[in-house]
Amino acid sequence: MDVYIPKPGPLLKNIDSPDDLKKLKPDQLQQVCDELREYIIDTVSVHGGHFGASLGVVELTVALQYVYKTPGDQIIWDVGHQAYGHKILTGRRKEFHTNRKYRGLSGFPKRTESDYDAFGVGHSSTSISAGLGMAVARDLDKSDKKIVSIIGDGAMTGGMAFEAMNNAGALKSDILVILNDNNMSIDPNVGALKEYLAEITTSKTFNKMRDEIYDLLGHFKSAGEKMRKIASKLERAMTAAITPGALFQALGFKYYGPVDGHNVDALRRHLEDLRTVSGPKLLHIVTVKGKGFAPAEREQTKWHAQSSPFDKITGKSLAPPSNNKNQPPKYQDVFGEALVELAAQNEDIVAITPAMPSGSSLWPMMNTFPERAFDVSIAEQHAVTFAAGLATQGKKAFAALYSTFLQRGYDQVIHDVAIQKLPVVFCIDRAGVAGADGPTHHGLYDVAYLRTVPNMVVSSPMNEQELRDMLFTASIYEDAAWAIRYPRGRATGMAIRDGFEKTAIGKGRIIKEGDKVAVLSFGPIGKYVIEASEKLELEEIEIGHFDMRYAKPLDTDLIDDILLRYDSIITIEDGSKLGGFGSAVAEYIASKGVAIPVKIMGTPDIIIEHGTQRELHDEVGIGPDGIIDEVKKSLGVPVKE
Repeated sequence: MDVYIPKPGPLLKNIDSPDDLKKLKPDQLQQVCDELREYIIDTVSVHGGHFGASLGVVELTVALQYVYKTPGDQIIWDVGHQAYGHKILTGRRKEFHTNRKYRGLSGFPKRTESDYDAFGVGHSSTSISAGLGMAVARDLDKSDKKIVSIIGDGAMTGGMAFEAMNNAGALKSDILVILNDNNMSIDPNVGALKEYLAEITTSKTFNKMRDEIYDLLGHFKSAGEKMRKIASKLERAMTAAITPGALFQALGFKYYGPVDGHNVDALRRHLEDLRTVSGPKLLHIVTVKGKGFAPAEREQTKWHAQSSPFDKITGKSLAPPSNNKNQPPKYQDVFGEALVELAAQNEDIVAITPAMPSGSSLWPMMNTFPERAFDVSIAEQHAVTFAAGLATQGKKAFAALYSTFLQRGYDQVIHDVAIQKLPVVFCIDRAGVAGADGPTHHGLYDVAYLRTVPNMVVSSPMNEQELRDMLFTASIYEDAAWAIRYPRGRATGMAIRDGFEKTAIGKGRIIKEGDKVAVLSFGPIGKYVIEASEKLELEEIEIGHFDMRYAKPLDTDLIDDILLRYDSIITIEDGSKLGGFGSAVAEYIASKGVAIPVKIMGTPDIIIEHGTQRELHDEVGIGPDGIIDEVKKSLGVPVKE
């Protein structure tokens, strides 16, 4: 099957590195921008990928690579969704169609992929800290390389960004921070900083006053050195009074802007000037997420990422029509709908998400009970402690976030929730292998890092009915915090009964009795065990299958019964083998002093790259075929290599 690879424009086709870009004249850069934007649209419309963010920084990307001497100079992209143009201009255009595909290019900057990727990024708010570290190392090495950190206004709400700026201002390091202000992260940004930036950049009063000041300074140029100094002080004072410069100058940064982020020639000139300015400085650019593709400009959240083919003119999906009524719901949607039902029954239920109302399916709650649902922006640590504060006042706080992002609030989980024994419910989406987003987004470690925390229930439903009942049980549980993990993607499609039922905490269930080998599954990956079991039955091999549901507390009564009736045990989970559910089972069996083989199946102690969930599960041996092989090994049956 032929793979579609777009044809680049007449200028872009000759750019295989930033050195090729630098051979062009400044007045040719706009054409490069147009061709680059078109190439991204052409590619993503067929192969999928993150979309809007990269279109919004095309002009910035071209200007940066034209002015700076990369890879010697270091350009650090925050989050990484916006780095498609960067990849295309730095020698990866011919492979760009493999972006986010199994064994293809990463969807994010990745140091092992290219010398031009100065820092690997997938999470937000890291670029300034990383850039400052590079700047200090440069100074220690007495190098003259330049450091540029790009950060979006959504990522700027993360506390880490301000910690880094405060440190950079104190160190007076030579670093340029570019604030890409587009009023968006994935969902629309929220918070006071967002409102401030938006008001300033759209204010007619500000723009008129700034123009008048600049005009006044022009008249002062002939009035001598003293008057120019006075004018310069006037400019700084007025800038501090009416622009975000007040905030950034207080942190020790020279502030420039706001400027049009889609004027490539102006950006080039600004960057050339700023190369000669020493110390910490911030360039504030205003851009439009999805720039150049009308549907993405109109519906920025929808076009943050696209997985199915679409018409590059109209934006209309080209995916084969499907009967959505017959498709199982996504796990996050099951959660979102159940939460609204529970909130209707219990007015103390509140919901929190750190900038992921769409991804975590919190919009139903936000639309139905807006006064009880909170998007706290990209601030995971704050989200956890905010939930803890709500819980101290008798509110039942449901914190909805991705597994990979909960990692950022781990100290708060321990210090602010567990130690105080607060019954916060953590609804952990994207648990397990997350797919094409790769290593930065896999949720593989939550079981291992949560089950060691006192006052914490750790659970994972095998299907959507169990998810609903766990959410209900957690909503009335007051003795400890509760973590409910579920994967990206669709549930089973099973029939769901009305209402909710309380489940027994720490109790598993028998899916199927068998002979000799017992497989203990944790979470939705149990569907692979069912598939493997059906195939093994064709070979007259009967296995026992037990849906354990809880990694903490373990159903030790069920395990004791299994120990009496089976010769070997296999555990399986969509998460780290080290310290996870299987480790909990093995630890318990060891404490009993029982000699029985226990095989732990999970993700190995390696960084797992990107691909579809099934491709990655099969690669690490936890798909149905891997289960079949382990069962046969336990029985001494030959396995095909």
